[in-house]
Amino acid sequence: MEYRMLGRSGLRVSKISLGSVTFGDNPEGIGGVSVEAAQRIVDRLLDVGVNLLDTADAYSSGGAEAILGEVIKGRRERLLVATKVRFPTGSGPNDAGLSRLHLIENCESSLRRLGTDHIDLYQMHGWDGRTPLEETLSALDTLIRQGKVRYVGCSNYSAWHLMKALAVSDRLNLSPYVSHQLYYSLIGREAEYELIPTGIDQGVGALVWSPLAGGLLTGKYRRDRDWPEGARHSGGDWHEPPVSDWERVYDVVDVLVKVADERGATAAQVALAYTMGKPGVTSVIVGVRTESQLDDNLAASELTLAADEVDRLDAVSALPLLYPYWHQRRLVRDRMSEADASLLGQAHWAGAI
Repeated sequence: MEYRMLGRSGLRVSKISLGSVTFGDNPEGIGGVSVEAAQRIVDRLLDVGVNLLDTADAYSSGGAEAILGEVIKGRRERLLVATKVRFPTGSGPNDAGLSRLHLIENCESSLRRLGTDHIDLYQMHGWDGRTPLEETLSALDTLIRQGKVRYVGCSNYSAWHLMKALAVSDRLNLSPYVSHQLYYSLIGREAEYELIPTGIDQGVGALVWSPLAGGLLTGKYRRDRDWPEGARHSGGDWHEPPVSDWERVYDVVDVLVKVADERGATAAQVALAYTMGKPGVTSVIVGVRTESQLDDNLAASELTLAADEVDRLDAVSALPLLYPYWHQRRLVRDRMSEADASLLGQAHWAGAI
């Protein structure tokens, strides 16, 4: 297993990690993993060297954390546990957000459910525009100084949210975010506009959620075919990640399946390998319900795509080059930084000049 540094921290994490959104009774057909099944899944992860397990206090109303706590007993020192806070955990007026009150109370609750005395990576699950960043970051710094949290990160921030948070941390000498958990996939490359370059420039590692786009990139969903019975979205709804152009999705899947067939791999493995190979990505987080799904996903960590395969996938999944990037690509490419090049250096941007 390859391990990568998490941003500018000293923490090394496996390039593929496990998300526990499927643990417990999460809605929309994505839950159902019992303690026993989770135990077998984590056994397999340890066998191959995966060391990062990601959860959240909102998953199954705390149930996912409780299940994870059960399965890490006796082997906590071999694993990095990441959890998240932000979304409602009750009906009270202060049972959501990133206030000092909510953060500290929910950190204590997460520690109890996880059965541990510390959280390795405590992530803000979403933006809170009503709580001053000074309050949020100061509360997190308190938790770090108390030894209850080792590192902090954010999730689903915009680039200016992330930059503002980093600036506040720097100004007040508080522990900065070392990671940003974001959505990024072959059919969702919007993170390349701002978030990925910001992370590269500022030393914030990208942890990718839903790298298979909720299952769309497994090859099961094809043009002019009935969706598989019993699949997560077999009813026809697709809420997250949203899809605005199904023809584009099917075009991407067609090329993805072709590359996979040529390599003797599965579509899921190629999609994961593609995202793992992108600049700025530290780890991709997979959520599974069965051991066979897990084994299929883990095999992606051994797959390296050739340059021409990446080019084909880049070309079919390209997004328009927005302003000011088309202007920069045309006129200032002679002085691009590594962060700039992660966007402007792409060979296949639709409509690029």
